[in-house]
Amino acid sequence: MTEVYTPEKVWTWDEESGGRFASINRPIAGATHEKVLPVGEHPLQLYSLGTPNGVKVTVMLEELLALGHSGAEYDAWLINIGEGDQFSSGFVDINPNSKIPALLDVSTTPGTRVFESGAILIYLAEKFGEFLPTTAAARAECMSWLMWLMGSAPYLGGGFGHFYAYAPEKWEYPINRYAMEIKRQLDVLNRNLEHRQFLGGDDYTIADMATYPWYGQLVLKGLYESREYLDVDSYTHVVRWASLIHDRAAVKRGRRVNRASTSGLKERHSASDFDSP
Repeated sequence: MTEVYTPEKVWTWDEESGGRFASINRPIAGATHEKVLPVGEHPLQLYSLGTPNGVKVTVMLEELLALGHSGAEYDAWLINIGEGDQFSSGFVDINPNSKIPALLDVSTTPGTRVFESGAILIYLAEKFGEFLPTTAAARAECMSWLMWLMGSAPYLGGGFGHFYAYAPEKWEYPINRYAMEIKRQLDVLNRNLEHRQFLGGDDYTIADMATYPWYGQLVLKGLYESREYLDVDSYTHVVRWASLIHDRAAVKRGRRVNRASTSGLKERHSASDFDSP
C-alpha cells in the first residue's frame, strides 16, 4: 500500500470490493431474483455447498444414517454461491441471511426451517438424540467448543483466508494479524487435545463435526495453500485428532456431497449415489 487510506465520514457503496467474491458481495439483504427451491422425497431438505460450513451438516447427516436413523434421510441440493443462488427468493425464505447451509425439515407440519450450521447441528442432535451429551457438564463442554468454533472460524475463512488467498492485493498488516490469530487458535486446540481424544473428551460430538471441516482440513490439507506458512504440522495433537475423524466412513461420504468436482456429488438423494463413479 503506497497511500494512507482515510475512511469517509459515512461509508457508501459505490464500487465492487475486489477479490474473488466481489460480484456477490453487497451491503443489503433480501432476494435478488425469484426462484422456488426444489423439494425431494426425504424428510430433510438441505440446500448447501461443499464448503467447510456445508460439510459440517452433511457429515452429521451421514453419521446419523450410519447409526440407522432413517428419519435423517435427506436430499442435498447444490447452492452455487458464486452464481448468487443464495439470493433467490426460495433460499432467502429459509435463510434470510443468504448463507449456506440451510435446512428444511418437511417431516413437521408446517415445515421447520433451520439456518446457521451450528444451529442445524444442534437441531439434528436433539431431534435424533445423538452426538450431544445429556449430562450437564459434558453438554456444557460440547456446546462451549461448538460456540468456540462458530466464533473462531470466521477469522480463518473471512479473515486469514480472505487476505492471504482472495484479496486482490497482498497486504502485510491484515495477513500478519489473522495469521497470528489462527496460530493462537490452533494452539488452543492443540493444548486441549493433548490429553483428550476428541474436543469434549472421550466422545465424538457435534463440536468435532463442526471443527473438523475448518481446522482439521487446515492441518491435513492446508486450506488456502497455507500448510508451510502456518507450520500446521507442528500442531501434532490437532493432526492426530483430525486424522481420526478424516478416516471415518460417514465423514468420507459427507465430504463428497454438494461438490461439482469429478470425485464429488453435485446433489445427493440416495445412499446409492455414492456408488456412482
